Order: sequence, then structure tokens, then C-alpha cells
Amino acid sequence: MITLDVKQIQEILPHRPPMLLVDRIIDLVPFKSGIGIKNVTFNEEFFRGHFPGNPIMPGVLILEAMAQVGGIAMLYPEENRGKIALFGGIENVKFKRQVVPGDQLVMKAELMRVHGNYGRLHAESFVDDQFAAQGDFIFALKTNDELNK
Repeated sequence: MITLDVKQIQEILPHRPPMLLVDRIIDLVPFKSGIGIKNVTFNEEFFRGHFPGNPIMPGVLILEAMAQVGGIAMLYPEENRGKIALFGGIENVKFKRQVVPGDQLVMKAELMRVHGNYGRLHAESFVDDQFAAQGDFIFALKTNDELNK
């Protein structure tokens, strides 16, 4: 079982705070699956506006956090280091539980299909073993050179 701390995650993902939404990987099978954790604190920048007096983690950031766990699984192999995982689409999204300060969001991502630099992954998230959200993510792996064309 491979585990990663936030410093190791930053060696794989290009994201940095406030957009780095994974604090730890607790189980990683390269190019197959990953389980990650986001410790949601009241100090998160997005809580200043979403919503004052009733802070709720935005659904799009929950989706982004789940996608980042999948991105770590995809980008962990040495041959994919330095690439960027881009959204091609998101399908079958469902939200069931609000995520609020003090929660620990546990995200599970599994690669369903990969064809060259394109593929699909399914991800789910939970708080205290309660289902929070899910989605199927279509992605493309690109190099910086490909992005700058």
C-alpha cells in the first residue's frame, strides 16, 4: 500500500493552495485507484463567501477534490510525471450530504477506462462513512508543451 503526505502530493500534482484539495493519500494503486483525505477547516478561503453564517463546501470543490485523487493515481507513474490531468467532462454527478467545517472528506477514485492519454474515472466521497458525492470524470493527460500550442 502506497501512502503520500502533502509534500509528496505536491511533487505529483501542479495544484497549490488554495486549489490543492487533498491533504493525504492513504491508499494508492498507481494508474488504478486512490483513496485520499481532505480535512475541511473553517479557515478555508471559500467559506468566507459560501455561505457566511452557514458554511458549506461548494459542490464544485468537492468534485475537484475527488478528481485530484484520481489525478494523483494517474500521474504517479514516472512516465506521467509533469503531465496535467484536464477535465473533458463530468457525468452522473450526485450530492447527498453537505460538507462543513470540521468534516474529514474521504475520497475514493478508480480508473474505469484508459485509452492512450484519455480516459474515465469514477469517484465517490464520504464523511463519517456517509455518502457525500459521486461523479464520473472524463480526462485527458497533457504535457505543458501541448497546453501551450
